[in-house]
Amino acid sequence: MNAELLRRYLAFYRDLGFSSLYRRTPPPEAASEPRQQAAQPAQTLLLEELLPDPAPSDDTLEKIREDIGDCRRCRLHEHRTQIVFGVGNPQARLVFVGEGPGADEDAQGIPFVGRAGQLLTQMIENTARKEGIPLLRQDVYICNVVKCRPPENRTPLADEMETCGQFLYRQLAAIRPKAICALGSVAAKALLGAKEGVTRLRGRWHRWRDIPVMVTYHPSFLLRPYNQNAKREAWEDLKKVLHYVYD
Repeated sequence: MNAELLRRYLAFYRDLGFSSLYRRTPPPEAASEPRQQAAQPAQTLLLEELLPDPAPSDDTLEKIREDIGDCRRCRLHEHRTQIVFGVGNPQARLVFVGEGPGADEDAQGIPFVGRAGQLLTQMIENTARKEGIPLLRQDVYICNVVKCRPPENRTPLADEMETCGQFLYRQLAAIRPKAICALGSVAAKALLGAKEGVTRLRGRWHRWRDIPVMVTYHPSFLLRPYNQNAKREAWEDLKKVLHYVYD
């Protein structure tokens, strides 16, 4: 295994939130051999046989969706109607990442089509228009951390986020946007490994690999009537993102 492939594997699992790697113990018959001779084959076997290709260089959204298939990799498949993969321009310069599908999204198979989705569309298009930027929802790409609706819209669990994380990673790597907007704390955690809340993370740039990330409030949070200050802050965040990407 060459150094570049090893680097890609390590970066892939770092982005999924792993902080350490398991190293297989050499088999008993190798125990008597010199330690230096046995260690390298064991490490190579682990990486080549157990790790998936982190992101094929010729990856496309179509290939990623085909690889997901009728996914049953975690418990979320048990109650879903359908997988909600993503929607928008596959060459988008801006990608929005949310938490997971709700009831409307689960029914239609499209992310952000319910009340929160309608607000997101208004935020994108109205802010762009006021800032003199010709941009519609269809020009960006929108997806979620998990592709199946969590029961009762609960927060996705850590193992569910890790399972779907490989596909989110590949989506972002295939699109290669100029910037990513993380909507809410779940998206921020998936992309940045952040433990802080949105209030502390928003308003400044972070990075997922080499792509700038702006964290802001999830539209469902902004629908609550007492969050007027959050609406103003989200508008400021979105203005910053749009000018960075499209100016």
